Amino acid sequence: NALAIVMDPNNGELLGIGSRPDYDPNNYQKSSQKVLNRNLPVFSSYEPGSTFKIVTMATALEEKVISLNDSFYDSGSVKVDGSTLRCWKAGGHGSQTFLQVLENSCNPGFVKIGQLLGKETLFSYLDKFGFGAKTKVDLSGESTGIIFPLEKVGNVELATTAFGQGVSVTPIQQVTAVSSVVNGGNLYKPYIVKRIAEPNTKEIMKENKPTIVKKVISNET
Repeated sequence: NALAIVMDPNNGELLGIGSRPDYDPNNYQKSSQKVLNRNLPVFSSYEPGSTFKIVTMATALEEKVISLNDSFYDSGSVKVDGSTLRCWKAGGHGSQTFLQVLENSCNPGFVKIGQLLGKETLFSYLDKFGFGAKTKVDLSGESTGIIFPLEKVGNVELATTAFGQGVSVTPIQQVTAVSSVVNGGNLYKPYIVKRIAEPNTKEIMKENKPTIVKKVISNET
């Protein structure tokens, strides 16, 4: 599968959505129900991996558990309750700031950030960012993704969630959450229909306007 979503981060407008496999609407009978009935950008669930680190870092900065200039040493792996969680770079990145932890996509650095935040704080922000719930985009077939129930989050689950593994999100959730990080902290409700006009009179019958669901993080963050 492949999919793409283009969103204006400043208002939640969906400018384009596409996915493969697709089908020819003129010959839809030739396609399987699996292709016809699933709009992957709003339906599919996947592990976001390192793209999730944007959310973890924003949470850590908002809660002031780190600053970007704080130092961190990456030896290449970290042990959590007997499990070895590795960095993608063999031998690690060595001494770096937390800004470089983000730039280098350093897993052990994000394990440390998750530990500093604690599960209650990190998972409360996942809720604020809209994970585990529908965005209520004006398209049918939206899924909710899967987030660990807090009572089932141990040290390993906290660590892996911090760098985007062990959680399941939808593409529409992810692009909406990341948009809120880059637009100054506003989580917008995504929408694809801008307006519906009567073709002859041009009278506006329905119009969607930008809707801020909540303020997630500060402008400074």
